[in-house]
Amino acid sequence: MSALTGLRLERARASAQYKDGAFRNTSEVKAELQGSRLSIMGEFFFGGKARVPRAPLPVERPHETWARPVSSSGLRITWLGHSTMLLELDGLRVLTDPVFGERASPVSFAGPKRFHAPPATIAELPPLDAVLLSHDHFDHLCKASVRALAALRVPIVTSLGVGAHLEAYGVDPALITELDWWETHTLPGGALAFTATPAQHFSGRGITGRNRTLWSSWVIETANRRVFFSGDTGLTDEFAAIAARYAPFDVTMLEIGAWNAAWGQIHLGPENALRAFAMLGGGTLLPVHWGTFDLGLHPWAQPAETLLGLAAPETRIVTPLLGRPFEPAHVERPDPWWRAVRAAELAAAGVVEAATETP
Repeated sequence: MSALTGLRLERARASAQYKDGAFRNTSEVKAELQGSRLSIMGEFFFGGKARVPRAPLPVERPHETWARPVSSSGLRITWLGHSTMLLELDGLRVLTDPVFGERASPVSFAGPKRFHAPPATIAELPPLDAVLLSHDHFDHLCKASVRALAALRVPIVTSLGVGAHLEAYGVDPALITELDWWETHTLPGGALAFTATPAQHFSGRGITGRNRTLWSSWVIETANRRVFFSGDTGLTDEFAAIAARYAPFDVTMLEIGAWNAAWGQIHLGPENALRAFAMLGGGTLLPVHWGTFDLGLHPWAQPAETLLGLAAPETRIVTPLLGRPFEPAHVERPDPWWRAVRAAELAAAGVVEAATETP
């Protein structure tokens, strides 16, 4: 993407996060690898097959449940994979970071490939009130998915500057709202509001053009419900400021996958997700950003298993099956569904042992 121009450039220059032609983290953390690049690359290319499931993942079709109204809880969530979720809040529907493509990649023939088919296609989704795009990375902003959504003429809320991508992909500018941190946009009618909040990450969709658009975490509110969506982020003290303004949350959705010590300041991972969860006021934790693409150096199920292993017994965690709509108020405990897949993998390999990863 070329440099920002016009009103977008004016708004970027007015942002506290923008300096010398690029957006920055408040703490000045940069997306730089820590440690030996040779070791990291070796692990990436020769780290074994455990990063990709060798048995099918269980995926449910959500359509029958979507056709039924949400109960008096007023909140239903369907995890469609990675950071893509259909949120139903007080009768309104929000789709987050829609990635329905085969790969999280700029090209169709290479790059991280899905572990599972999407539980639903874009054409099969119920009517949407808004789409939320946290930032512009390929595993969050899928060109093909955006083009399909553009045809549906759904309002899209995103971070400052990301609208330039969306316009290039065919989205009507009148449908795009771009927010700087701490800005709020309320949809017409006043029933659904989005606030962009701080995150510690970076942006860019190519070798050049890094950090020309902003990245954000998000608060989504209706009259009776408020949820938090991390997008991509490392651990930052700004979570305490977010909690001071907006907690408690009905559900806190935090990324746990694609973490490695080499880039541990710009992703959470399981341990820091639990710390962030506490900083954000606790409540109910829904871990996302795992189980769909191989974007890290860890076994595919390790983030979820490690999270459960590190969490205190009283921590309320929900781990829904892919494609299974659920109401957080009606879920009592996590469902470690990945263990059955791991057992199938081990059985196919002729290995008899516990199907859990070592935290």
